[in-house]
Amino acid sequence: MIPKKHIIERFVSYVTIDTESDPNSDTTPSTKKQWDLANKLVEELKSIGLDEVTIDENAYIMATLPSNVDHDVPTIGFISHFDTTPDFTGANVNPQIIESYDGKDIILNRKENIILSPDYFEDLKLYKGQTLITTDGTTLLGADDKAGIAEIISAMEYLVQHPEIKHGKVRIGFTPDEEIGRGAHKFDVKKFGAEWAYTMDGSQIGELEYENFNAAGAVVTIKGKIVHPGYAKGKMINSMYIAQDFINSLPRLETPEHTSDREGFFHLHTMKGEVEETKLEYIIRDHDKEHFEARKEMMIKLTSELNKQYGKDTVTTYINDQYYNMKEKVEPVIHIVAIAEEAMKELGITPLIKPIRGGTDGSQLSYMGLPCPNIFAGGHNFHGRYEYVPVESMIKAVEVIVKIAELTAKK
Repeated sequence: MIPKKHIIERFVSYVTIDTESDPNSDTTPSTKKQWDLANKLVEELKSIGLDEVTIDENAYIMATLPSNVDHDVPTIGFISHFDTTPDFTGANVNPQIIESYDGKDIILNRKENIILSPDYFEDLKLYKGQTLITTDGTTLLGADDKAGIAEIISAMEYLVQHPEIKHGKVRIGFTPDEEIGRGAHKFDVKKFGAEWAYTMDGSQIGELEYENFNAAGAVVTIKGKIVHPGYAKGKMINSMYIAQDFINSLPRLETPEHTSDREGFFHLHTMKGEVEETKLEYIIRDHDKEHFEARKEMMIKLTSELNKQYGKDTVTTYINDQYYNMKEKVEPVIHIVAIAEEAMKELGITPLIKPIRGGTDGSQLSYMGLPCPNIFAGGHNFHGRYEYVPVESMIKAVEVIVKIAELTAKK
């Protein structure tokens, strides 16, 4: 279908453009450099022959592949994001192409002794004999989600070039700032005009997901009092010790490193402290809505208990809901999952239907009126130096997009 060299060149041209987002910015997109790739994508969508190619003042991109059938077909969409996470640098990405992977250790960076090993990352064993694209060990790769963008554009290009494949109207959407939880915030669902869509933002080949975490962020601020340590008895209040009490009072085994599948967690991801003030930043995650609410209540109750012990307003906790489990919105239209599942099976791909231990634009879009399951984009080990993507998985993702468009026109 799509020549391997073609999709490699397209993907590499995207990941070598720095699009890191910034959670501390109040603009959209959150960084000016996201425009560099956004503008490139607009020109590319036009060049492959799509219609109604637009980009708005916030860098949201939309385009249309017109229907080529004379009967009514639901308008569907495919969506990906072009920003990369601020958790690890995406500047100066230098992709490495590993042809015919031999199943052994891959030296990403000889100078710094950074090795991508199947002994630690066992999924590598699935791709022996395939072509891998890796980092050079000093940056992330950006397959999350530039692989999804490359796949969507390649699929649209293929459909334009092969009018014998019948399909209805297909809408394309690319968003900024997904990695900081804002990818869908200014997405115009009405303008997009699709009955449903799919985010190409999953990992391993075959993944098909319509459940995700309910998610919240929590900021815990602990106030202390600084006094000369030589005269501090009965006077000093060390906020860092109270913070330690807070941390240790939450279930120790309900953290990311101890949970899997549908198990929720508390994740302390940032801690800054001095005697007078310590700040803890958590993310709260759970697939079950009742358990999710109970986790938030646990943090509020703990705050109250510590204030009784140390004094009023010693601890304050601010919790902000971020997104919810899309399952509630997708299950009433479960046939859209069935279409994607059928597409994979027809292509010889075993569907891996499982919950997302994270979130995508699709979770927010589903609550905005656009049901939006998530499909694999092929990458592994996102957000770090060990990220990689098998090219064959990307090609399969292209085929899945084409097949979904074709099957939808037959329904």
